[in-house]
Amino acid sequence: MHPMLNIAIRAARKAGNHIAKSLENAEKIETTQKGINDFVTNVDKEAEAMIIHTIQSSYPEHCIVAEEGGLIEGKDKDVQWIIDPLDGTTNFVKGIPHFAVSIAVRMKGKTEVACVYDPMMNELFTAQRGSGAQLNNARIRVKQIKDLQGAILATGFPFKQKQHSESFMKILSSLFGECADFRRTGSAALDLCYVAANRVEGYFELGLKPWDLAAGDLIAREAGVILTDFTGGTNYLKSGNVVASSARGVKTIIKHIRENANDAILK
Repeated sequence: MHPMLNIAIRAARKAGNHIAKSLENAEKIETTQKGINDFVTNVDKEAEAMIIHTIQSSYPEHCIVAEEGGLIEGKDKDVQWIIDPLDGTTNFVKGIPHFAVSIAVRMKGKTEVACVYDPMMNELFTAQRGSGAQLNNARIRVKQIKDLQGAILATGFPFKQKQHSESFMKILSSLFGECADFRRTGSAALDLCYVAANRVEGYFELGLKPWDLAAGDLIAREAGVILTDFTGGTNYLKSGNVVASSARGVKTIIKHIRENANDAILK
């Protein structure tokens, strides 16, 4: 195992266990609003501090990009850790047991290792570039689908960008006519891992941040998932608009997006 993946897993488990224990003492969770429909808790910040401490104990010179703390500059500019201490904060706040710790390491602009840990299910998704993806150390690989007949698709509503809601609903309605059903679970990191593990056949969402995507992106790609932006390009980490499925699934989802999205979404 890559030594940085080992540290990422250690950090994710430590933070995840803290988050799970915190859910048992819900009255001690302090929630504040940092943006429109965007919440942060003291537990997010505590988990992030644990992850940063674990990383810096082994790699004090690396750069870190954290959802709550922003950029921590290190001497080694070639290595960047991208962390989301609690992906699915709204679920956590409401007591819905579906959220994850997400950690990725980029070296010279390429994601090399990633892990996504769901502490409530004790499920650890990991990937190392060129070495495949695993769920609890068992290899996962996406199945190729012919079309969306019988497919379950995952998505997330654009709750921070409600100006796109009409366009999003048109896309959703169009896809719903072709697929079997939808799931909206509240964690982008786990949605991508679920595509990799064949729990859903495809996923699309708009307006995501790098820390939402970075780890799940590598895990999905190493499992053979195709990821694109809404135009079929590879700019999804910057645009925040992502489509993930097997090859034919991506092609079909993009077709529905192009036919129903407004110009602002397709930029």
